[in-house]
Amino acid sequence: MKKFFVPLVLGLLSMGIFISCGDDDDSSNGPVIPANVNNNRNTSGPAEAQTRLEFPKLNSNGNSSVIVHNSELNYKTGETGVNYCTEWDNGIRAQRWSCYQLYASINYNQNENVKRYDTGVSTPEIPSPTGQYPNDPDCTIFQFSKDPYKYNGFDHGHICPSADRQRSTKCNYQTFYLTNMQPQYNKFNAGLWEKMEQIVRTWADWSDTLYVCKGGTIDKSEDILKYIGKDDYKIPVPKYFFMAVLSKTATGYKAIALFAENLDEDKSKDKIKNYIMSVRELENRTGIDFFCNLPDQIEEAVENGDIQEQAKRWGL
Repeated sequence: MKKFFVPLVLGLLSMGIFISCGDDDDSSNGPVIPANVNNNRNTSGPAEAQTRLEFPKLNSNGNSSVIVHNSELNYKTGETGVNYCTEWDNGIRAQRWSCYQLYASINYNQNENVKRYDTGVSTPEIPSPTGQYPNDPDCTIFQFSKDPYKYNGFDHGHICPSADRQRSTKCNYQTFYLTNMQPQYNKFNAGLWEKMEQIVRTWADWSDTLYVCKGGTIDKSEDILKYIGKDDYKIPVPKYFFMAVLSKTATGYKAIALFAENLDEDKSKDKIKNYIMSVRELENRTGIDFFCNLPDQIEEAVENGDIQEQAKRWGL
């Protein structure tokens, strides 16, 4: 499988784009949009994936790089492609977000799903020599000397979920890389966060393609609970976690965001509606420009609007 680890390349794209009708990117059938309608789009750069619709605007702090994981996505059909992508901040040694797509041929299927990767099992194809969560082999700028989560009271919180990559052991294994993790209290990880992930999977069932970007807040000191580990494996514990979700169907696009505090409390009985906001509000909260590769007029339309009306449109 081929993977990439590349520096961020930022700038403006001065060429025409198309509204997507395909599963994998935003460059297939559809009406041509004039070239001057997208002023915040990621440039293609070395990582062509960063022009996909699930990508937010890439950070320009000088410490960040993009990791693109390609893999077998469906072991029965042999489909391959981008599994998920991560923005890694080497200054704080943490990921800012992971983004990925969900569509029919790779969505979870109860009758066809493969076994979840077991971190205690090591095979020649999928090594786990220490029985721990593996280092990301493509994060060449940084490798953990120890697993910072061990004995520190926090779960390995998957950002691209294992349950969203159940059609191939290979792509499921990649979701266990330490670069795809953020520290979460167990009651949050196994409670509200899991409930949010389950809701997102139901949205994928009625979408042609679902574009998802998720992460924890690490950019501001007030949004970090504490640090765990030490020395070269010291990492931040985000105070909040978020999901930005864009759905594409035959009738067009719509977007919604979820935002919740990383609490050592069981909030799994709460209504998901209590944690939704517009994508624009999430952008204001996190400083991240989501879905920047959409044409500006579409981006403006889907990221704003009355949140109660959006809740109805998403079945909440």
